[in-house]
Amino acid sequence: MTFWDHLDVLRKTIIHIACAVVLLMLLAFCFKDELFDVILAPKESNFCTYRFFAWIGQVLHIPGLEVENLPVKLINTQLSGQFLTHMSVSFYAGILLASPYILYQLFHFISPALYQNEKKYSRRLVFWGYLLFLTGVLFSYFLIFPFTFRFLSSYQVSQEVENTILLSSYIDTLNMLSLMMGITFEIPILTWLLARFGILSADFMARYRKHAWVVAMIIAAIITPTSDVFTMLIVTFPIVILYEVSILVVRRTVRRVRN
Repeated sequence: MTFWDHLDVLRKTIIHIACAVVLLMLLAFCFKDELFDVILAPKESNFCTYRFFAWIGQVLHIPGLEVENLPVKLINTQLSGQFLTHMSVSFYAGILLASPYILYQLFHFISPALYQNEKKYSRRLVFWGYLLFLTGVLFSYFLIFPFTFRFLSSYQVSQEVENTILLSSYIDTLNMLSLMMGITFEIPILTWLLARFGILSADFMARYRKHAWVVAMIIAAIITPTSDVFTMLIVTFPIVILYEVSILVVRRTVRRVRN
């Protein structure tokens, strides 16, 4: 294929991706109530995460895990604010729903330039990277964002100041934490790549394991700025697990490269 033939294939790939995103965006836009029921669920005191931790508190006799009715009201201060929020949330939902098709189209475009063994590794890399990213997003939605919202929305410097949260601030925080945790859950993929290039070794990661745990606790404290140590440990635990899994991945990868 000539250079212009490649550009033509790329153009078709981009058009297919754009059509899929727009179609699913319109579908999400039409299901406004269902979409925002999911988006706004973490602000309700009967959210499944709050009920789960309340049950843990009762079973383990740990006080303070029950969540009272949060007196938080979301407001909009711009004339077109709610419509634009609806559009942006629908757009993000369209991208998320179309993401498997997007990855398929991109891989279909680059696969002719790859050798057979490169295709095999690329498929694994895309599959596990996508799966880990979605896991991080779900982890943020069900655990990190609810407790972050609970703490920040109820925190007051004075009883004279009432918390009234902007809808845009709520959505932006949800998006930021989801993206942050999605990237954080890519740690095994990053370490695998570094091990493939001979930059990282399992012995090095094991030697600095304690340092990594401390960093994980610091990250958890930043992500979940609560005074509840139990919540911070719950957030720290998956990050530590990811680090330990990464050590196993690196050790296995280095062994295969040497053989």
